[in-house]
Amino acid sequence: MKVIVEADGGARGNPGPAGYGAVVWSQDRTTMLAEIKQSIGHATNNVAEYRGLIAGLEKAAELGASEVAVRMDSKLVVEQMSGRWRVKHPDLAPLHQRATAISARFDRVTFEWIPRSENSHADRLANEAMDAAGKIDNPSNPAGVAPQGSPAGWTGARGEPTRLLLLRHGQTDFSAQRRYSGRGNPALTDIGRRQAELAAQYLANKGGVDAVITSPLQRAYDTATAAAKALGLDVAVDDDLIETDFGAWEGLTFAEASERDPEIHRRWLGDTSVLPPGGESFDDVARRVHRAQDRLIADHGGQTILVVSHVTPIKTLLRTALDAGPGILYRLHLDLASLSSAEFYPDGRAAVRLVNQTAYLSSGM
Repeated sequence: MKVIVEADGGARGNPGPAGYGAVVWSQDRTTMLAEIKQSIGHATNNVAEYRGLIAGLEKAAELGASEVAVRMDSKLVVEQMSGRWRVKHPDLAPLHQRATAISARFDRVTFEWIPRSENSHADRLANEAMDAAGKIDNPSNPAGVAPQGSPAGWTGARGEPTRLLLLRHGQTDFSAQRRYSGRGNPALTDIGRRQAELAAQYLANKGGVDAVITSPLQRAYDTATAAAKALGLDVAVDDDLIETDFGAWEGLTFAEASERDPEIHRRWLGDTSVLPPGGESFDDVARRVHRAQDRLIADHGGQTILVVSHVTPIKTLLRTALDAGPGILYRLHLDLASLSSAEFYPDGRAAVRLVNQTAYLSSGM
């Protein structure tokens, strides 16, 4: 399916209360397939423009588009996405990377500059979002800057972050035996269920969680259900939070996989583009986890979300928040039923507050 994406964004004051709008049209532009608008707190015009582009591309992907013609009145975004201009501003680099990664999901993407008069629908949505951003602006903090007591205060991040509490599922037989456990669906062991209960108690005592989102696999869903029950919330499933597909290595130990495919296994341990036989690469995982991240931020902006998933998706979210290279995937250690935390700000910046907390497990094991 071929579609047209028109996107716009802006900020009153630049930076100031900001928002974006995006519209997805049929190829002949006779049918509107979707429209999106969102306030993003305090940001610059260029950040808002990129956020509008990302939202439009993400929606086109959800609709199953194979080819996308992007039309925007931002010369900077169009030229940078076309590869003709360099991305120099540090605030825009991660947004450009995100937009590029989403674009790679399609067979073909083109970028065209159009006058603002030809982008009126997206412009109207962006202005409505900016109006809303201005209404919710915090009068005690008109600049929208994160408090100096928060990690983001060092970066100058603006706006209210979306906080992701990243909980790894509890123990299964495969994890106890240190076997590759991807798309297989082993249940929690007795220990795993107890780990889930202890994590749930800890989260309930802390409170402040607005939603619970989980991988579809049973071990994650059961861990999430324990937490949701303690928090008085429902559980929602996001398929993009599923664990890596390890293909032919599913159920094997490290040594068994290395013996079965010595060269591929050796390369896989240092190259995120390498696929296990019949499986998916860590780069593949990153693409779908970023889809999930974008949805979480779009649907739960400024909220605290409990995300129950697996070791690779959680590492990927932490890597994104840290703006770190692929090597961090091989160096981070996350225990079963451990809790980590990352904050994603409306201007594209992020902060990691917590990695691999497990103290609450020791009290009841």
